[in-house]
Amino acid sequence: MIMNTNKRLKAMIMAAGVGSRLDPLTKAVPKPLVPIANRPVMDILIDNLKSIGVKDIVANTYYLADKIINRYKNINFGVNFEFIKEQTLSGTAGGLKKCQFFFDKNDEFLVLSADGLTNADLQKGIDIHRKSGAIATIGIKRIPHEEVSHFGVVVTDENGFITEFQEKPSIEEAKSNFINTGIYIFDYKIFDYIPENTFYDFAKNVFPKLLKEKNINTFIIENYWTDIGTLEQYKQSTQDLFDGACSFSHGQVIRTAYGQYISATSTLPDDLKFIGNSTIGCNCSIGRNVIIENSIIWDNVKIADGVKISNCVVASGSEIRENICDKIIPPSSVTGGIELKIR
Repeated sequence: MIMNTNKRLKAMIMAAGVGSRLDPLTKAVPKPLVPIANRPVMDILIDNLKSIGVKDIVANTYYLADKIINRYKNINFGVNFEFIKEQTLSGTAGGLKKCQFFFDKNDEFLVLSADGLTNADLQKGIDIHRKSGAIATIGIKRIPHEEVSHFGVVVTDENGFITEFQEKPSIEEAKSNFINTGIYIFDYKIFDYIPENTFYDFAKNVFPKLLKEKNINTFIIENYWTDIGTLEQYKQSTQDLFDGACSFSHGQVIRTAYGQYISATSTLPDDLKFIGNSTIGCNCSIGRNVIIENSIIWDNVKIADGVKISNCVVASGSEIRENICDKIIPPSSVTGGIELKIR
């Protein structure tokens, strides 16, 4: 039966991953809490879910689980937040199975990856899913054909139902340039396809079964979507924000003679020069005659006099004592041998 409201709509956020492709940034911060314009990506995801009426969210956690749990249990985000704490990773579908208790029979629900940054029309996806009668509906995104080898490709029929998956095909072999975004809408029947206490994956285990039954529908994401799972994609997402490709609530964009920036609570010296697009986190200490170019500066970073930072990501608690370019600075690192001077 097609529901007319989202009154009971619930969601799961997959937040258990280690985030190894974002190393060294994720040495002290779990991937869902990696900041975009000073906001953890999971905060942005929760805002998107709230905008369509989701009031109940569950997350599976594993790597640095307590940091995720403490944030969303102790800060009021306007949702009922629950979680499970996995002792061993159980795969994408296995993690969902452990959250079965959270969902209501006969109701559909959303499952999203915590590292997806998107302006996808989730309501459109829900409406398409309800009308289709499918057990699963996947958000898909058209990408340039030359990039298909980096993603899972989806092939559909004229009605939008999936006929084939191709995992990172070559450009020559790709039958489509639509990719799986990791945005899922499931009927409660999905749990019938996932065994208990078993490592189980959507792509490898669940979807092949549904594919045989022609039971996977799709909705096309016309708006912005990216996976911030790699360092390059993470840096690009910040540039996309400044370029207007994606939008979400964030601090004020300050324009200068040579660039623009977003700052949290840091006090910035008058002679600080910005080139291109950059973000500055909370409680940073910045010396005189500093230049920051197309960089992402996290919280509690100290930057010495005369330093230039170009095309870098500097994680929280670090001290920058020398010029750096095209670097990823791990948390609580010190670069350069000079004495740090902050006036």
